[in-house]
Amino acid sequence: MIDGVIVKELKKYEDERGWLAEIYRKDEDEYQPAMSYISITMPGKVRGPHEHVKQTDFFVFAGPGTFEVYLWDRRERSATRDQHMRFEVGEGRPAVVVVPPGVVHGYKCVSEKPAMSINMPDKLYKGEAKKEDIDEIRWEDNQDSPYKIN
Repeated sequence: MIDGVIVKELKKYEDERGWLAEIYRKDEDEYQPAMSYISITMPGKVRGPHEHVKQTDFFVFAGPGTFEVYLWDRRERSATRDQHMRFEVGEGRPAVVVVPPGVVHGYKCVSEKPAMSINMPDKLYKGEAKKEDIDEIRWEDNQDSPYKIN
């Protein structure tokens, strides 16, 4: 496990209508989202890898579809510096994945159907009124990047 990364499997409450799972409760987490967005990733497609300098991401992978998530710890003072994680989440294993600043992250849709993710980061994209620089180091744009998603 990478220090500061949280992977929380979601508890599904199922009945004849379907299922429900709590993804965030302010009385259980100190984390405070600033915004949220939803995305669909097509089969075989990759998002990332990239990292944030200040932002923490709070991903929800609950389906439909399945992702393989990749994480690398680049933080200078981290007890888990240079460690790597790779795991599957989504429809068959719904989970929340919290990624702190300095952890390179990305994911690939490994299901035969498109996969959905939700992110609730703790910083606004491009800041207030979208007037700031984007808080991202985009490793996917670097051909010599040591961070690869297969």
